[in-house]
Order: sequence, then structure tokens, then C-alpha cells
Amino acid sequence: MMMMIIFAMVSITITALRMNNNRKYMTSMTSTELPPLKKLQKIEQIKLNSQYLTYPLKDELDNDEVYLSHDAVIVMKYHGSYMQDNRDNRQKDKDKEYSFMLRLKAPAGEIPPDLYMKLDEMCDEYGQSDLRATTRQAYQLHGILKGNLKTVINNIMSSTSSTIGACGDVSRNVMTSPAPFTTPEYVYTRHYAKILAELFKPQSSIVTELWENDEKVTTIDYWLKDVKQFDPTLDIQKELLHDTGRGVILSDPIEPLYGSRYLPKKFKIAVTVPEDNSLDIYTNDIGLVTIVDKENNNELLGFNVIVGGGMGRTHNKDATFARTGDHLGFVHKDDVLELCKCIVAAQRDHGNREIRTNSRMKYLVDSLGVDKFRTLVETYFGKSIQPWKEMPSWKYNDWMGWYDQGDGKKFLGINIEQGRIRDYNEHDTHMNFMGNLKNLKVRTAIREIVQEFKLTMILTPSQSIIFKDILPEQVDSINSILLKYNMKSIHDIDPIIRHSMACPALPLCGLAVTEAERRMPEFLLNMRQLMNKVGLDDTESMIIRMTGCPNGCARPYMAELALVGDGPEMYQIWIGGSPVLTNIAYVYKNKVKWSDMNKQIEPLFLYYKLNKDNDESFGTFCQRIGVNELLRFSNVYLSLNQEKQ
Repeated sequence: MMMMIIFAMVSITITALRMNNNRKYMTSMTSTELPPLKKLQKIEQIKLNSQYLTYPLKDELDNDEVYLSHDAVIVMKYHGSYMQDNRDNRQKDKDKEYSFMLRLKAPAGEIPPDLYMKLDEMCDEYGQSDLRATTRQAYQLHGILKGNLKTVINNIMSSTSSTIGACGDVSRNVMTSPAPFTTPEYVYTRHYAKILAELFKPQSSIVTELWENDEKVTTIDYWLKDVKQFDPTLDIQKELLHDTGRGVILSDPIEPLYGSRYLPKKFKIAVTVPEDNSLDIYTNDIGLVTIVDKENNNELLGFNVIVGGGMGRTHNKDATFARTGDHLGFVHKDDVLELCKCIVAAQRDHGNREIRTNSRMKYLVDSLGVDKFRTLVETYFGKSIQPWKEMPSWKYNDWMGWYDQGDGKKFLGINIEQGRIRDYNEHDTHMNFMGNLKNLKVRTAIREIVQEFKLTMILTPSQSIIFKDILPEQVDSINSILLKYNMKSIHDIDPIIRHSMACPALPLCGLAVTEAERRMPEFLLNMRQLMNKVGLDDTESMIIRMTGCPNGCARPYMAELALVGDGPEMYQIWIGGSPVLTNIAYVYKNKVKWSDMNKQIEPLFLYYKLNKDNDESFGTFCQRIGVNELLRFSNVYLSLNQEKQ
């Protein structure tokens, strides 16, 4: 009742302010007028000096140091690893505890059972006894010592997998919808994700030779076996080297597409089907949407193409910003690989290599505008890009729980809170907000299911996992294993937990300025309590994300509510993302202390409760109302509460 009285005293008229955070710096510059490179920034020189990702890494791997030099760390990223140190254990006048995070390449997020068992084994023997599912559908192993890197990577290669291109200024892991439906559009989507992963991998032989033992590894990556089985006639290497004479292919003998300095910055590709936006399709450099002919046996026609998305930004630098991609147009299936090569070539040649914070392709698309960027790409492509084909509206589904796969089998989505596959106990104080941890054995449960049923898993864009190809008679046994290890049914998981994401942040990430993964359980509990306090139902859901810095690894700028690290114990509050992940949120407040977080968010939930339209989502509501009205209501509400106290 008191909240209603306070609200009445505020007397705010709701306005329909709409925020447009896709910053547009339109210029009249054509592709031929882009400024020439004035000075090679340091990282560009490191790439050039590396001689195709070899030095100084090769010289330093076998020395007695427990760390790598700065230049070797840069080169090591292309091999799939970042050097880290545990900031929880830093002590004055003592050496840092260096270790390495190793990230796998897993096109379409698929992890075969034998590979998973090898990862599970190595995380005990060489890591920190857990695995981390990433927001780009791959696995990370943390805590690997430098002296064990060669052994671990060699074991991964021997398991028909790879770490090539998982990091660095190249195309990263290619994402898809994780739903393993057997309908034609989903099958095509997974197929092309795997092709693109191979098409854009670094060609330097050192990325494998450096990690081989005495016996050379001759296995074929498991996703290439799938491609070969689906289309035996496809020669991906031939597609890569196909040269139209329009500047896409370079004369470089080692890297004919990337060149000796690779791309200006990382490059991200995703593929999905119409309606299914379970993977934040608009946050990628290239997003492809599979289009089939519904009236002609679901024959593949081609792809709608999105360009210029990206999350990373820097605090207090307006020239950096998160951005959703633009609709470039439609490409016929026979031309899709060439068009993707042309887009990469456009970024390679015209992306900003002078200022690294503006090196992503989103800044090139944004500065030119999508029409001029399309014209630029067409100079490489040699033909016009066709108009975008109309599609149904986007939907979001995390694909958790049980589903029919479409071929008589089932798949099961299992929520993994913040992607951390480990066994918990009562001593995990930062996770106690999850409830009873004594018998929560996430890693043991997953391992037992893989061991017993030999199931392939798919990592999801929301850091969870899906088991596919489950026989109907296996359902009860799998449910029993999950129950035995205290794994909740999806129906028993709070929806805001289910739809949340956080980056690893402290203590290992060198970019983090504050907590994310370790703080998220407490934050989600607090948010549910605030929702209950203002009268929102327990079933109320929203997409909530948290990162320890502004680089955006958990895609916070697409969330309905997000915290972005803004200093020690400080966060920015972002609100207004779409529940179907199609627009950028906006900054609500800067530098909010963690201790003040509940107080600052409570007025937002109250205003939402009293003024939302029927089933309007929190993010859509915040976009409709706008930041000025929300701040005005919040300031009066907090002031009146202060007077009461």
C-alpha cells in the first residue's frame, strides 16, 4: 500500500521515449576514399613479426619460465589460449600464479562423447577440476600450467578436435541454434556452420605442428566428417582458394585470405533459421538465416545476411559502442561461401588497423552505413546482393527441457548455471544462494550420462548443454541420474536463473574490473526478492546478464537488465533489451555501488508492475518509457523513501 501511495505522489505522465543506441556516424566516404594506414599499431607489428603465428611462441614454449612474454601471449591466442593469473592469490613481493585458459573450437556447439570424456579427464589431471561452457558454444579449460599446454592440446587434437582459431584476430567459433531438430532448415544450418568454420580457419601449418609430439597427429576434425557425409562432393579448400580476380584472394602463399597480419580484430559468424533467435544473431559480424522453399520440399534457397553486429565497448569512450547488425540482403546458396569471403576481405582491407578499439567490422559498417558497405562488398563479389527476404518475427527459446527431435528420438536441455560444470559443496560460499549444494554434483551427473549412453552434447549460446539423439526408452534413466545428483527439473528452476548469463570475470580474467559469475547467484536471488516485494509474480521472467568489464562477453547490452563492471565493486545498469534479442539496451545509471544495487533497481520493478501493458516484457517496457521518465520516477521514489527513514 505504501508503494502505491508513493507512486501516486510522484504523478509521472508516461512518455513514449524510444532510445536508439545503434550509433550512426554517417559519412559520405566511399570505399576508395578510406584513409590510408598511417602507422602500424604495435599488435599489428607483432602479428607481422610472428611469421604466421610462430614466433616468439615457438622459442618460449620449452623454456623454464612459467609464463610467456607479451608478444608470445598475443600469438598464443591464435592457438586457442589466454595466459591468466589468479588475482585472489596475488601477494605483495611474490610472483603471480600464472596459468592458461584453453578454449576449444566446436562448430555448431557439438561435442562428441569421447571428446567430452577426454576433457573431463584432463580438467582433473591438468586443470582446476571443472569445465566452463562459453557463450559461443565452446568449452574452456582453466588452470593449465605452461608446461602442460603441449600435452593438453595434443590430446585434444588426438580426440579429433582443435583449438585453432578459438581466439585471436580471425573468425571465432561459428554458432548455430543449439536445437538438434532434424527438419531440413536446421540440418542445413548446422551443415553450413561447420563449412564456414573450416573455410575461415588459419591456414598456417604451425597451428598444428607446434603441438604435435613425436608421432604426427593425422586425425580429421569430427565436424569435417559430418560435412563429408552430408556432401561428399564439397571441397572446402578449393572453395577457399577460388579466386575471382576481384581482390578477395591475396598472393600470400600461407594465408591467401587473411594475409600475414590476419584481420584487424576478432570476427564472429552465426547461422540460424527463421524465428529462432536463441543465439543473439544480431551481435555477430556475419549472421546468416537459412531460407528454404516451403512449397518445394524444403529445398535450400539461400541465406538472409546480417552484418555489423558486436558487443565490445570501452567506458567513457563514445567512439566505442555495442551495435546490432544490419540487414545486408539475400544470397543464393551457390554464392554464400564467396559472399562471406568477400565480407571478410572487406573487413581485412578496410577495417581500422590504426585504433584497435575501433577495429571490429561493426565500426566499418556503422561509418559507411549499410548501403555503402553493401556497395563495398559488391566490388569484391562482382554482382549485386539480392534484397532481404521477408521472414516471420523472431522468437527466443533456450531449448531447455525435453523435446521431440523429429526423427523418433528426443533431446534434453539441461540448465548449467553460468556454464560452470563442476561438483559443488557447502564450502562454495559464493554459490550458496543456489540452495542446498551438498549433493549438487553437476559434473558427475553429466559424466555419468555421457558414459552410460554415449550421447553427443550441444553447448548452447546461454552456457547450458543439450543431449541429443536420446531414445525414448532412455528418458527415465536419464531423469533418474539427474535426480540422484540433485539436478533440478527445468520446471523447478527460477526462470530468471534459467535465462541468465555471466562472464567468468574474477579471479582469472585479466580484463575484469569486478565480479560477475561469482556474484550472479546472489544478484538473481536479490532480483527475485525485489520482484516479489513489488508484487510481480514468481513466474515473471526476464533476460538478466552480468559482466565484469565493458567488453561484453556475456552479451549484456542485449539483455532486458544487465550489470556491466564499471570499477571495483561498481557497475553500470543497462535496461531495455528485447526479450527476443533484437535491440540494444541503454545505460540507466553509471557507477552504482554493489551495496546500493537493490535500492537502485527497486523503483524500476515497481514502475513496471504498475504500468506495463498486459504481458509486456520488462525490456520492452523500458524501451517504451525511456530513461528520462524512469530516472524521474526513481529519483522521487528514492527521495520519499529517504525522507521516511
